[in-house]
Order: sequence, then structure tokens, then C-alpha cells
Amino acid sequence: MKNINLLAVIILIASGSIISCTSKQIPAPVFENIASNSNAKGSELEIKFLKGTSHNHPTFTIWVEDVEGNFIETLFVTRYLATGIYGHGSLGEGKWDNKPGQAQRPSTLPYWLHKKGTINNSESLLPSPQHPMPDAITGATPKGDFVLKTRTTQTLPKKFRLMLEVNQPWDWNEYWHNNLHPNDADYKSSCQPALVYSVLIDTESETQTYYLNPIGHSHYSGKDGKLYTDLSTISTAKNIINKVSVSLK
Repeated sequence: MKNINLLAVIILIASGSIISCTSKQIPAPVFENIASNSNAKGSELEIKFLKGTSHNHPTFTIWVEDVEGNFIETLFVTRYLATGIYGHGSLGEGKWDNKPGQAQRPSTLPYWLHKKGTINNSESLLPSPQHPMPDAITGATPKGDFVLKTRTTQTLPKKFRLMLEVNQPWDWNEYWHNNLHPNDADYKSSCQPALVYSVLIDTESETQTYYLNPIGHSHYSGKDGKLYTDLSTISTAKNIINKVSVSLK
């Protein structure tokens, strides 16, 4: 009888442990709060970014277009690309310094680069220390999940597209490997090309929150501004982002 009672106690303790373990809740994400265009007078947007399993300090930009795909304005771009000063400066073709310095990386976010055009009447699409993007729309790369509160500098159309392009350097997979384009140094600094996300927003709709989805990738070394819609060769780059949404304020 004592053995039976002892067994019953063990079962009850084990059951309680199982219930205790299964009742534990996954902690809610902690969002870093960032802002851009704080003094602008246009439309107010709040963008919520949840990192994915492959997130590792990606470079990204967010901008708006009209429904025909015409560029309107940039809302945010990470500082490395915005200033042309990277964590590893260039020491020549295919060579990188172990400290920050100036570099030109056209493969980083080429879809956006071609959309926005040249900077400050310069001939280059790429920002540089001489021709950086405005401070109001640039910031350090968030370490993880973040909420961006931003404003446009102008009143947006009733319908418009919110766009996001994201890329991580040296992001190889079985298809986009280091020897796929052996003579293209710009490709080797990216490998899996930048992904482009989009959502169509209707300001007259009752919908308050919209979710961006991937619609294609950019040129692997930034030689053009085309959108390549075949994502079958993209793997881990799809997991840089878990979810990104935008709310109208």
C-alpha cells in the first residue's frame, strides 16, 4: 500500500511539473523605439518590425511610392548606407579593413538606390561622406525588434505603397555561393540579394494595420534597379524579417 501511495505522489508531482512547464508563456518582444522625420508635417505612420531567425544587423530602408510605383520619399535608411561609412571600410576591390571606413556597396539596397535617384545633384546613386542622406531620415541599425514612428514631408495620396528593402552582407546559401559570380566583387559583399517588401495602403479603408510581404529581390550586384520576382533561390534571407506592419496614426 505504501508503494502505491508513493507512486501516486510521484505521478501527482510529475503532472504538476508538466502543467507548470506548459503554462509558461513566451515573453513578449521588447521593441526598440526609433523615430525619423519628427518635425515633418505630413502623414504619421508607425512601423513595427519583428526580427526573424536569420536577423543579424541587416541594412534596410523604408520609403513610399504611389500606386504606379513612382518614388515619393524615403522615410528611414540605416546609417552605414546613408553615410557611406561602414563597419569595415574598403581597402580596394574585394578587400576590407578591420575598422570603420568609407566604402561603395551598390549591391546593398539597389532597388531603392535606383528608385530615389542621385543625391544632391551628384552623379552617384550611392550616399557618401560628401553626399550623405539627410540626418532626419537616418539612424543606427536597430539590434532587433523595433517600432519606427515617422512622418512624411508631404500629404500622401489616398492610396500609396509602403516599401521596405533589406539585405545582410556575406549572406551565402547553396545557390548564392561565393563562386557564383567569381569576378564580381560587388556580388561577393552581398551574395543573397536584397529582398523587397511592399503593401498597398488605402487611407479611406477601415483597415488600420497593414502587413508587408516580399515581392521580389534586387539585382545581385546592384547593376540595375529592376525587381526580380522569382524568390525560389532565396532561403535564409527570407528569415531576416519575421513580420513587419504599418499603422496609420
